[in-house]
Amino acid sequence: MLAQRTRLPGPPRYNASALTPARQPARTNLSTEKTPLYRFLAPRYWPIWLALGVVRLLVALPFGVQLVVGRLIGRTACLFAGERRGITARNLELAFPELDARARRALLLRHFESLGISLIETGLCWWADDRRLEGLVEVNGLEHVEAALAAGRGAIMLTGHFTTLDLGGRFLTQRAPVSAMYRPHRNPLFEEIMRRGRERSAKHAFSKHDVRAMIRGLRTNHLIWYAPDQAHKSGKYSAVVPFFGVPAPTNTATSAFARLGDAPVVPFFPIRLPGKAGYRLDILPPLEGFPCGDPVADSARINALLEERIRLCPEQYLWVHRRFKPAGADGADHYGSLARKRKRKRKRKS
Repeated sequence: MLAQRTRLPGPPRYNASALTPARQPARTNLSTEKTPLYRFLAPRYWPIWLALGVVRLLVALPFGVQLVVGRLIGRTACLFAGERRGITARNLELAFPELDARARRALLLRHFESLGISLIETGLCWWADDRRLEGLVEVNGLEHVEAALAAGRGAIMLTGHFTTLDLGGRFLTQRAPVSAMYRPHRNPLFEEIMRRGRERSAKHAFSKHDVRAMIRGLRTNHLIWYAPDQAHKSGKYSAVVPFFGVPAPTNTATSAFARLGDAPVVPFFPIRLPGKAGYRLDILPPLEGFPCGDPVADSARINALLEERIRLCPEQYLWVHRRFKPAGADGADHYGSLARKRKRKRKRKS
């Protein structure tokens, strides 16, 4: 059972004046320039503006009502998300073979409910004020962040793609200066809104492809919010590493980032608590002996940690992603027609 939330007297804040000038995060501009929103007034963007407006209105609802509405959104989406529902079902079958079919179906439905809630949570992350959010969260382990900043080397704030990812980042940045790596979105309007929203919850936001910005941030005592757990099939930093016992293409770049930035890796994980209890943000001690000199072993260690945290709240992990893509040329195709359907869609778009 998860611990129940207790009301805290007020979250400790990052105090730059408490650090010596040499140890304060340098004022390094890691973000790209903003794109004016008037460039997105064409009719093709109207559905996105409408959706954003609805989410903005939902942010004003009481927290308990938001949970109910979010679950209804998720259940409705589950009815129409045939392909994503199929991918989720396959992922749960691979990750939890010990569950019977009925238990996996129930978990799948709870996952889509969690996805629906996450839409509103993203709105909270972007538009809710700090005072409202402070009453929703209990934070454990903040001393590990404070120690990393005091050492003057920054830290890689390691997490995974949970449905609470964005809101967890906002909780963290209320207490410490965090810069975020993110995956650029194909739609330019959503990309701009997402980047602006994450800059509300992060000191800076930059593309995951901008490796130099990440290393520069670590070397200037920034905390870098990083989630390397999605499938990574090619390139220098890719290897086949077991995830829930299934060989999976895995991003091994965390080791290189920690080495090049000379920075500790501090795991953190947000959890949505049962009922109306709110959230818990668990900040764990830095990974000892990381990197060990073997990126594959380091990645296996990260995957094992992620598995442990996912099992605490399996419905809150992002299972709609094809995490178990074929591992290498001879790797098993776990998705069959689902994978082929996505390839056909990409070809039609190109």
